[in-house]
Amino acid sequence: MPVRPAAREPVRPGTGWPGDPSDAGTPVARDPDDVVALAAKSADLASLDACVAVCRACPRLVQWREDVARDRRKSFETEQYWGRPIAGWGPPQPRVLVVGLAPAAHGGNRTGRIFTGDRSGDWLFAALHRAGLASQPSSTDASDGQQLIDTRLVAAVRCAPPDNKPTTLERDVCAAWLRREIDIVSPTLRVCVALGSFAWSSLLTAVTTLGWAVPKPRPRFGHGVEVRLSRGKTEMVAIASYHPSQQNTFTGKLTEPMLDEVFARVTEIARSRS
Repeated sequence: MPVRPAAREPVRPGTGWPGDPSDAGTPVARDPDDVVALAAKSADLASLDACVAVCRACPRLVQWREDVARDRRKSFETEQYWGRPIAGWGPPQPRVLVVGLAPAAHGGNRTGRIFTGDRSGDWLFAALHRAGLASQPSSTDASDGQQLIDTRLVAAVRCAPPDNKPTTLERDVCAAWLRREIDIVSPTLRVCVALGSFAWSSLLTAVTTLGWAVPKPRPRFGHGVEVRLSRGKTEMVAIASYHPSQQNTFTGKLTEPMLDEVFARVTEIARSRS
C-alpha cells in the first residue's frame, strides 16, 4: 500500500480505502439496541459488513481505536490508520469460518482487515496457505492481493480493545454482528475454527442462540477439541485451536505443526461434506 498522508483521524467511509464496505450513507449503530436492529435488518454480508465498519456502540472501544489511530506506533508513524471496526473478510459462501478475538491495535486497526499486518496474522495466513485456504502465505495490507479460499475470517469483537481485553458488555454488544454473520453464511458453512478460549465461548454462544444443538455440558476449550453441531438436518463442526498470539508462539504452546494439524482437519471436513 502506498504511504498515505499521516492524517490524525480514522478513515472516513467511502473515501477509497481498499475493501471499505461502507459509505457516507451507511447507518451507524450508536448503542446496543442499534446493533441488534441493524444486524437483524442486514439481508446479506454486504449490508452487514457496511454497518459493522461504522459501528460506534461501545464508547470505550471507539475512544481507544481512535486514540491508537491518532498516536500510532513509531514504526507506522507515516501511515494512515483505519481506526474503525473490522468487518468479516472472505468469500460470501464459505465452507470455513475462522473466529478470532478482536483486531490488533496496530494490525487490523491499522490495515482495516482482520489478522492483516500483525504477528498473529503472519502465523495464521502461513497456515491457511499451507492448507490451501489462502492464495498467499502472508498478508500485509488491504491491497496486497491476498485471497481466501472457501474461508472467511471474523472477530468476535470488531474493534481493537485496550490490552486485547474486551469487557463482558462489549462482547455481548458485538455478539449480534457475529450471530447475524454466522446465520447468513450457514447454508454453505461446514466447519468453524475458534482461535482461543474467548472465540470458542463466543462461537458456541452464537450458534446456540441461532438454534444449533451444542452438546451438554458445553465442551470446554482445548487445542484440537472438536464438536459436532446440528440444526434440523444440517450439521457442521466446531474446532478449537490455541490463538497464534506471540505469547503462545514464542513459548511453544502453539507450534506450526500443531496449527497445521488443525487446518488439515478443517480442510478434510470442509471438502468431504457436500
